[in-house]
Amino acid sequence: MQSQPPPLQWLAPGQDFPPSSQSWDKNSPAPGLLAAGGALDVDTLRQAYSQGIFPWFSQGQPTLWWSPDPRMVLDVREFRLHPSFKKTLEKFRNTAGCEIRIDSAFEQVMHACSSSPRAGQAGTWIGPEMRAAYGALHRAGLAHSVETWVDGELAGGLYCVALGKFVFGESMFSRSPNASKIALAALVAFCRHHAIGQIDCQQNTPHLASLGAREICRDLFAQQVAAGLAQAAPVWQFDAIYWQELLPSSSMPT
Repeated sequence: MQSQPPPLQWLAPGQDFPPSSQSWDKNSPAPGLLAAGGALDVDTLRQAYSQGIFPWFSQGQPTLWWSPDPRMVLDVREFRLHPSFKKTLEKFRNTAGCEIRIDSAFEQVMHACSSSPRAGQAGTWIGPEMRAAYGALHRAGLAHSVETWVDGELAGGLYCVALGKFVFGESMFSRSPNASKIALAALVAFCRHHAIGQIDCQQNTPHLASLGAREICRDLFAQQVAAGLAQAAPVWQFDAIYWQELLPSSSMPT
């Protein structure tokens, strides 16, 4: 049975977020909803993510801010590399013309993700306002794209927010089979190499669970975010040697 949620706080631009504990609970019409309004500038987004808060709204809605409890998180050491996908990765790694790039086509990745609705949504949530906001975050060095390229063509990818040594996954897309999953595997390999422990997945989906993501309580999530923020950010570049974090050395070309 749904409970009556508390009044939703409306934020003025630059106003601090309320405590995440004030977000609507799991029995409300919108579990995890925390506030509305405010701004989507770089400083506000940095403040939000540092507190485990993210924006998510459809076109025609006000800016909505969320902090769900529990939180879906992928511990990169628990990433499930199923045998069939392992073969796919080995083939990709060893095929000329197949490569992973970081931040070479951020705007293209966001635009492609905008045509891939989230589960349960009929339309896109990545409208022009969101693309502009995350484009600015990218130019500030706080948002990145991980891209799967095949024969000079962008086949798939994802974008994320990164503060210190914590990564917040946002959205992904594919134009060919497994292309987005390859990009995610590359991000996992990158994170393992740089001692980044978790990737925030925000919401629970069967697909994420099949890859090893699991729910944790919001308090533990906040502790993990704080620990990541306290560490220096890595250089966001991909090196083929990072594949060794997922693939045995015997599968690597000499």
